[in-house]
Amino acid sequence: MIVRRLKECEGTDRQVHSETKTWDSVRMLLKDDGMGFSFHITTIYAGGETHIHYKHHLESVYCMSGNGEIETLADGKVYPIKEGTLYILDQNDEHILRGGTQDMKMACVFNPPITGNEVHRPDGSYAPAE
Repeated sequence: MIVRRLKECEGTDRQVHSETKTWDSVRMLLKDDGMGFSFHITTIYAGGETHIHYKHHLESVYCMSGNGEIETLADGKVYPIKEGTLYILDQNDEHILRGGTQDMKMACVFNPPITGNEVHRPDGSYAPAE
């Protein structure tokens, strides 16, 4: 059994900060844990905007608190995000994630799992899983 606490992971190499200062992510479950997916608690900072296009990963995201929006670039649709919202990027959807008036705390699941040090590349993606 694996047991980890968020507070114990914060401030370690499991916490990754974006170069743009728009988010940080605490990677609580990673590829080397052998579960077939990874699990993160991510903070999207109020007022920030991030271009994301996970070409090699599928992601599900649950908003635990805060507010913002996601815009899918293929069709220009904008979906509000608030506490209790789950969005699923089941088509490797290219999107813009925007923080609203409050920081968003998000629980994120990736498949395939990430290794832990990934940051968004210029095209908004993470590198393919090995």
